[in-house]
Amino acid sequence: MHDYDLLVVGSANADLVVAVERRPGPGETVLGSDLAVHPGGKGANQAVAAARLGARTALLARVGDDAHGRMLLDSQRAAGVDTTGVLTGGAPTGVALITVDPSGDNSIVVSPGANARLTPQDVKAAAGLLRASRVVSAQLEVPLETVVEVVRGLAPGSRFVLNPSPPRPLPDEVVAACDPLIVNEHEAKVILGDTVTGETPEDWARALLARGPRSVVVTLGGEGALVANRDATTRIAPVTVDAVDTTGAGDAFTAALAFGLGAGVGLEVAAAYAARVGALAVTRRGAQDSYPTAEEVDAL
Repeated sequence: MHDYDLLVVGSANADLVVAVERRPGPGETVLGSDLAVHPGGKGANQAVAAARLGARTALLARVGDDAHGRMLLDSQRAAGVDTTGVLTGGAPTGVALITVDPSGDNSIVVSPGANARLTPQDVKAAAGLLRASRVVSAQLEVPLETVVEVVRGLAPGSRFVLNPSPPRPLPDEVVAACDPLIVNEHEAKVILGDTVTGETPEDWARALLARGPRSVVVTLGGEGALVANRDATTRIAPVTVDAVDTTGAGDAFTAALAFGLGAGVGLEVAAAYAARVGALAVTRRGAQDSYPTAEEVDAL
């Protein structure tokens, strides 16, 4: 019996957002809006998105013993996430410093803080959480060796989902465990490196599958997504909405897909559902604040 539909192993950040008329050049000071502080980080975002959809969700992460850490814990609990795996201390809570210009483009500086202190030993100590989880999802805002330890600690029959963001070359051991590996165009090209051939998402998916994951999902923004495994490659149609803020939409997509897989649906069906969740998320401002409930997705 699995206690959790989804365990997210990853980052928790405080997003500090300031709107500016334009970004400053070197040595220049510009005035911005009042500071807005939101709970963020890819791991924390995914956990909240899944819990909002009704998934029994747990988060394994590390925050500082500070106000930002308490805010992140509060937002997880409010969404219904089990936070027994959230460790405290060792460094300040991770922070993303975000400036947003009038066109909606943002520049981000991330101070990983406590996220960089989530160690392989922390994963080993959380073996019970891993064993109790149907699907385990990770990203790369925590140390790569920690993600490697997650793969090694997977229970038989549990499924590993990875969104390698921010992207970097991956060890074969991690790639082979992915079912699926979820990438956007930029992430696909970084992981393939010099081996990129062809210009279509189908080409990237084939090249990524050759690296050994069990399945691949390439997200294509307004163009939908592409799902590929050994047997077939399928396009997932986009869901047309008026985008207001794309922050955290990829995290919502990944969380919804992982939840669908844990519920036993096929990859194509899970991806189509995830596309609807991601579409709803971009119609509202913020990351975690924008995530829909299952009822809202069903009504779309």
